[in-house]
This record gives sequence, C-alpha cells and structure tokens, in this order.
Amino acid sequence: MKIILFGATGMVGQGVLRECLLDSGIESVLVVGRSPLRAPPQPQLREILHQDFTDYSDIEPQLTGYDACFFCLGVSSIGMEAERYRHLTYDITLAAAKTLSRLNPQMVFVYVTGRGTDSTEQGALMWARVKGKTENDLLKLPFKAAYMFRPAGIQPLHGVRSKMAWAQAIYVGAAPLLSLLNRVAPKYMTTTEQVGRAMIKVARDGYPKAVLESDDINRV
Repeated sequence: MKIILFGATGMVGQGVLRECLLDSGIESVLVVGRSPLRAPPQPQLREILHQDFTDYSDIEPQLTGYDACFFCLGVSSIGMEAERYRHLTYDITLAAAKTLSRLNPQMVFVYVTGRGTDSTEQGALMWARVKGKTENDLLKLPFKAAYMFRPAGIQPLHGVRSKMAWAQAIYVGAAPLLSLLNRVAPKYMTTTEQVGRAMIKVARDGYPKAVLESDDINRV
C-alpha cells in the first residue's frame, strides 16, 4: 500500500508513522505537514511541507496514486472558541478529505476522533457535536471506504512523545497503570502501537463497522 499521513508530528501520528515504516506491506508513506519531521531519512518515507490546510491545489499532482490516508491531526477544545475549534477540526479535515476523494476514489480514509463523539450532532458538548459532524460528512464522501477511530485513553509507546510537556510527564509517571488498564479495560485504553496497526489492518482488509471504539481498535 501507499499511504498519506497527516499529523505525523503529534503523539498519535508518531505512533502511526512508526507502524507504517515497520510494515513490509507498505511501499511508501507521504507525510503532509507544516513542520519537518524529526526522524532519520528512510527510503519509503517522503515529506511535503504545506502551510494552507484548506487548499491543496498547488500540491495535488503529488497526492495521487495512494491507497489510504491516515488523518491524525487534532486539537484540544479546552479554552478554544467554538468557531476556531470547528475550523481546526471540521474545515481542515474536510478540505483534505474532499481533495483526496476526488484524486483517489479507491482510497480508504481513516480519521482519528475520540470517545464520546456525538453522531447526532445535537448533544450538549461543543467538541462532540463538531467531531460528530466531521465523522458524518466524511462518511458521505466517495471513498472506497472510510473508518472513524474513537480511542479513549492512548498510551504512547516506543519513544512516542506528547507535544505537551505536562501530558508527557503524566504519561511517563502513569505508564505502569496505563499498561494495566490496556490489559484489563480495553474499552477505555489503547496504545499508539495498537492504533497504528489497526489503521493499517482496516485499510488493507476492511472492518465490519465504520466507527471503531477503543475495544474495536484493540481487537483488530
């Protein structure tokens, strides 16, 4: 497979990139981002630095011929106005997805959302409504298939780090507890490794459900 990856510098994206580069069935990975990766060069890895995530017209020729897109971009809604959160969550995701569905109609699109996403778009939580609309509209696009990943807690493994220092400190200190939770409560905890492997698996083989919660991700 040939993969496009968005959000490779974030915690989830780091883990997904690692699993893609380890998978012998993946021929190439194209990372699209605003800042360069801090990773050693590898023959199957290529980067495009792109600043406007609402317009891909300048790089469209470089986005064709891919089998799957793993979209791992995401922001926290804490302290953010609704309009700004919607732009960073809905507008940016749909801009990329609409472009890719037009250029690669046989593509599988995998989007990372989160546990508690509101598919009705009517609930009390702003972030959950926005995520729900994003999921719903992605599922309407003419991809070969689209899958929504809704992990709850995610434990970073294999040197993957959070961009937020306070979050990274928590992950380090709570590592034994997180490992235990992943074993005994798979509905509420997964790992960056499991997320990456599950994305590759559903892109390659499909899955009976379009929306995957943490236990589905761990089961894949």
